[in-house]
Amino acid sequence: MDPEQLDEFVMGYLKKKGFNGAAKQLQEALHNNNNNNGTGSSSSFNSTDYHNDPELTKLIRSFSQSENDPTRYRNGYSNLRSWAYNSLDLYKHELLRVMYPVFIHCYMDLVGKGHTQEARAFFNSFRKDHEMIHLRDLQKLEGVLVPSHLEEMEFARSLRQSKVNIKICQYSYDLLLQYLHRTESTLMLGIINEHINFQVYSGQPNSSSDDIDAVTIVGSFQETADHVNQKEIQWGLLEDSLEDRLEKTGSLLTDSEKGQGESKDGDVDDSNKKRSTEIGKQGSSLKKLKKDKAGNATAKVARQETSTVSPAPRVKSELALPVMSTDVEESILEDLRNRVQLSSVAMPSVSFYTFVNTHNGLNCASISHDGSLVAGGFSDSSIKVWDMAKIGQAGSGTLQGESDTNDQVAGPNGRRNYTLLLGHSGPVYSATFSPPGDFLLSSSADTTIRLWSTQLNANLVCYKGHNYPVWDVQFSPFGHYFASCSHDRTARIWSMDRVQPLRIMAGHLSDVDCVQWHPNCNYIATGSSDKTVRLWDVQTGECVRIFIGHRSMVLSLAMSPDGRYMASGDEDGTIMMWDLSTARCITPLMGHNSCVWSLSYSGEGSLLASGSADCTVKLWDVTSSTKLTKAEEKNGNSNRLRSLRTFPTKSTPVHALRFSRRNLLFAAGALSKPTS
Repeated sequence: MDPEQLDEFVMGYLKKKGFNGAAKQLQEALHNNNNNNGTGSSSSFNSTDYHNDPELTKLIRSFSQSENDPTRYRNGYSNLRSWAYNSLDLYKHELLRVMYPVFIHCYMDLVGKGHTQEARAFFNSFRKDHEMIHLRDLQKLEGVLVPSHLEEMEFARSLRQSKVNIKICQYSYDLLLQYLHRTESTLMLGIINEHINFQVYSGQPNSSSDDIDAVTIVGSFQETADHVNQKEIQWGLLEDSLEDRLEKTGSLLTDSEKGQGESKDGDVDDSNKKRSTEIGKQGSSLKKLKKDKAGNATAKVARQETSTVSPAPRVKSELALPVMSTDVEESILEDLRNRVQLSSVAMPSVSFYTFVNTHNGLNCASISHDGSLVAGGFSDSSIKVWDMAKIGQAGSGTLQGESDTNDQVAGPNGRRNYTLLLGHSGPVYSATFSPPGDFLLSSSADTTIRLWSTQLNANLVCYKGHNYPVWDVQFSPFGHYFASCSHDRTARIWSMDRVQPLRIMAGHLSDVDCVQWHPNCNYIATGSSDKTVRLWDVQTGECVRIFIGHRSMVLSLAMSPDGRYMASGDEDGTIMMWDLSTARCITPLMGHNSCVWSLSYSGEGSLLASGSADCTVKLWDVTSSTKLTKAEEKNGNSNRLRSLRTFPTKSTPVHALRFSRRNLLFAAGALSKPTS
């Protein structure tokens, strides 16, 4: 090996491993040595001895050969893993945060160097350590088998280009560095130095569940998110909306006026007679219940809480919104006037619709805005719609799904007590009612979206555009427009009168699992399996916010009525509440122990309801979460969203939730056999 080649090799090795200081000193020493040799003076750094020392050359060559030794990765990771698991319990959970990024980068380095068999053996040996939290990421990495996959797969490429931010206390950080230097684990030290940023804080380590930001991704993707989040958005309510009219006129009815209004609901329209009467009774009984429970004190607290929230700004719509019919407008205004004010001391009543005999075939459920219609989407490609007024007349209180006998699904006249809608050729994954309840949208694994008339009980339009299964579809708050999302990693904006999408939103790195409209219809939010939530401008199709913080796929979204906040629920049972203007998480919400399938804000925005696969409905106090005291702001304590009440079901995972306009909470789910 020539002296110049040896110098270059040593210099490159030091820089590759992150020893920039040593590389700089070596470069200065070589420079000084060359100068000294030119002037004839002696030097302690003898270039000739250095280059011709056979032992040193042999040592450097052994390092060069060991660079390609795949067993170094297994041995280095195994030793680091054993040390972390044998550490004191006080520091163990912080030290274990390092293991997952080291694991995935060891695997990708082995694949990148062509050691496919060794990489698979390494992956299978240690994957169980990380399956509980990172199962879906591991399933994606399983497909990385050859070096070309590292560049072709967006997920793998983003991991290699980004760094992981890990919060760790000073003592845990010192313990890790001492171990790496003591054991001369240069390979592990190099991976940690290249792919992990440590945020070191003083004091005792936090518990593993206290800080949702303990492990976050930074790098090129984080820089992109920070750049996107600088864009200005208009999160306020629409000018001249129905809520705006009520606020300007102050037309809140007294108790006697509410009773008169409810008694006149049936005179508006024959087709709405049963529904209006039904909801009038529900609103009346709910109002009396609140009065019995809390009296005048409750009303005072509710008024105080609503008055402390600053009014939302008013914005103009970027979409040409449909004209609302007079009958529908009067019905909505009547509901808004009779809305029950909820708070932490004035809780809502919950009406739960249970599907029975579904044989695990129910994929989704949807409830109309007034609770009068309930729809279920099934694995056999069918959709079934129940009219609650008819079920009440028939005396049945349950919703029959798939059944082996016709007698169980028949009403007293021998006819089905539900409407069967057939048209899809694959499992139905989502259904949503239009605001007036006259239309129903459904999406399916057959890649299509279908529009149904609840009055004609017929399919009107089939929308084709997605290339893969469509996971979710949602009507806009004013109807006519709707949004869909799919396995093809896109979301699309549609209108009822066009069979082609108006906008295509592309940017997520994995499936887009859920979609939700902003109250002013100028934005939609999407939740994805890439663990992010994005906010899109409907007019331009651009992404204007990226919300990073979830540790698993995002399954549900909800917007606050004033458009200021957004809630998102994930597969692990975590709910995060976001400020749309800053794209920051106000507070993580822990309580569910399984997937959060549905979220809904109450009409005035003071309560958040969540429905989960753990068979519970939870109510959370939103108002207190946004009011931080000076002491809490100083201490940085943001975990203030508190659970007010939990409604357990017997054995019914909660598929759907909706607050009616009068603040009655509806929920739906399929009865399942309890696991032994």
